[in-house]
Amino acid sequence: MTFLVFSITAVRLATHDRVPQTMALQVSGGEIQITFPAEPMKVSRQELVEWVRTAVRAVSHYYGKFPVRRYTLLIEAGNGYEVHGVTYQRKDGGFTRVTIGEEAEVSELKNDWVLTHEMIHLAFPSMAKEHDWIEEGISTYVEPVARAQVGNIPVGEVWREWIRDMPQGLPDAYDQGLDRTRTWGRTYWGGAMFCLVAEVRIRERTHNRKGLRDALRGILNAGGNITEDWSIKKALTAGDKATGTDALMTLHDEMATTPVTVDLDDLWRRLGVRMANGGVAFDNSAKEAAIRDAITGK
Repeated sequence: MTFLVFSITAVRLATHDRVPQTMALQVSGGEIQITFPAEPMKVSRQELVEWVRTAVRAVSHYYGKFPVRRYTLLIEAGNGYEVHGVTYQRKDGGFTRVTIGEEAEVSELKNDWVLTHEMIHLAFPSMAKEHDWIEEGISTYVEPVARAQVGNIPVGEVWREWIRDMPQGLPDAYDQGLDRTRTWGRTYWGGAMFCLVAEVRIRERTHNRKGLRDALRGILNAGGNITEDWSIKKALTAGDKATGTDALMTLHDEMATTPVTVDLDDLWRRLGVRMANGGVAFDNSAKEAAIRDAITGK
C-alpha cells in the first residue's frame, strides 16, 4: 500500500472571486499545481482538492508512486453537471485541463472517473499517433481497477462495466487492426481489451504471480512516463522484462495490423463472472477465478 502525505504549500494568489486561484499540492514523489475556476460553483475548493487527492491515491497505489514529479492541473467551470478532461505532454511533466459543470454536486465528484483516467496518462510514455489506442486503452482499463483497489468503487462495478462495454472494442468488418483502425470503440475499448487479454496471459504464464500492473510499473520505473517519446516496441519490451514474459509484444504482433475477435463470452466464463439482475455474479469454481480476484486485488 502506498501512503501519501499531502500538504498545501501555496494558496490564494488572488483576493477576489472572479480571478482564478492557484495552489501547490505536495504528494509523495511530486507536486501538483492546481488552478481553480474563477466562476462560482456548487462545489467548494476544499471539495475540489479532496477530489484531486482521491484520484492521486488511486493512481499512486496502482503504480507504486505518483507518475511525474510535476503535474499541472487546470480546473475550469462548464455548463451542466458533467466532467470532461484532456491531458497533454510537457517535458517537465503533464498538464491536464478538466472542465466541471457549474451545477455539479459533490456526488458527481465522488463518482467521477475522469480525473483518475487523465492521471493514468501520466504513467505511460507518449506514443506515435497510430498507437493512441494503447494510451487510451491503458487509461480505460486501469482506471476502474485502481479505483476499486483503494475502495472508491466496488469490485463488482469493474466487471459490470467491462462486460457491458468491452464489446465496443471488437473489430467490425472493415477493421485493419489496432494500429490502423482509429474509431472511438477500437481506440478506447479495443485498447482496454488488449490490456485485459495481456493481463490474463501474464498471469497464466507466471502462475498468477505477476500481472499487467507489474508490466506497467516496469515501464514507468524504466523512465517511461508522459514526458518521454517512446516507440511502442520500447515500452512493451520494458513491460515484458518486468514480468519475465513476452506477453505484451506477442499480443501486439497479433493485434496491431490484423483484426482479432476476442471471445469475450468464453473469457468471462473462464474468469467466473457474469451479469445477473443488473449487477455481477461471481463463480468461484471457475477455471481462472483466482486470476479474476488477483486483477482487482490490492
